[in-house]
Amino acid sequence: MRLSNDEWKKKLTAQQYRVLIEKGTDPRFMSFEFGDDVSILSCVGCQNPLFAVSDKYESSSGWPSFIRPVNDTALEEMPDFTHGMNRIEVICSKCKGHLGHVFDDGPKPTGKRYCINGSILSK
Repeated sequence: MRLSNDEWKKKLTAQQYRVLIEKGTDPRFMSFEFGDDVSILSCVGCQNPLFAVSDKYESSSGWPSFIRPVNDTALEEMPDFTHGMNRIEVICSKCKGHLGHVFDDGPKPTGKRYCINGSILSK
C-alpha cells in the first residue's frame, strides 16, 4: 500500500507524517496511551497489526518498547546507518512506513527491544 505524499498528508497528522513517511522520531517520553480493551496495536498508516499490548514493557528509553512483533510478517528489518550509527530500522511490511528500530538489549525471552514511535501506533 503506497500513497502519494499528498494522500499521506491528508491521512496523517503532521507528526505521524514526519515519523512514518519522512523517517522522523517522536520526542522522548511523548505521551502514548491506549485503553484497557486494546490488545493489538496497528500501523496508523495502513492498520497492519504490529504489536500485542501484552508484549510491551518499560525500557526507560522514552519510547514504547516491545519484545516481539505480533507475527513474523508484520515488520521488515533493514540496516540503518544514518546519523553515524549502525542500527536496524523496522518498517511496516504493508505500507513500508518507518516505525522505529530494534536493538539486542531487551529482556528475555527474546532479548529484543523494538523501540517504536508511539505516534504511528493505532488502537
